[in-house]
Amino acid sequence: MKALEAGDKAPDFTAEDQDGNSISLKDYSGKKLVLFFYPKASTPGCTAEACNLKDNWERFKSKGFEILGVSADTKKRQQNFKNKFELPYPLLADESKEVINAYGVWGPKKFMGKEYEGINRTTFVIDEQGIIQEVIGKVKTKDHAAQIL
Repeated sequence: MKALEAGDKAPDFTAEDQDGNSISLKDYSGKKLVLFFYPKASTPGCTAEACNLKDNWERFKSKGFEILGVSADTKKRQQNFKNKFELPYPLLADESKEVINAYGVWGPKKFMGKEYEGINRTTFVIDEQGIIQEVIGKVKTKDHAAQIL
């Protein structure tokens, strides 16, 4: 599968968030969307990234952006993550990896000399027409909002 890039149509999806609500890409039609994929809820890097986006929530809203996080965690884990850090945006619990695979963010990773399969931290900035404007693969977890805005 070819990697998604700026100018591509964002793959459609429907998945459940931390509360079991069904969320689709079409729910964001007419809005700008920051769709960020992260490896695991409540881990240090993912917490830094999610909280950096939360801390800049008003800036995103003022520029017309919605934010949606995605990982392969369970709904319960996503709910705990959202509640613990008071995240103002939904988190998809993509246990089946349908959304993760549609966006091509699952693949080989290395950590402490070990190779394994997992989510490669990636953010997609999608415009009002569902077109990918930017793909951010080298995410700065503590300053991610600045990379987007």
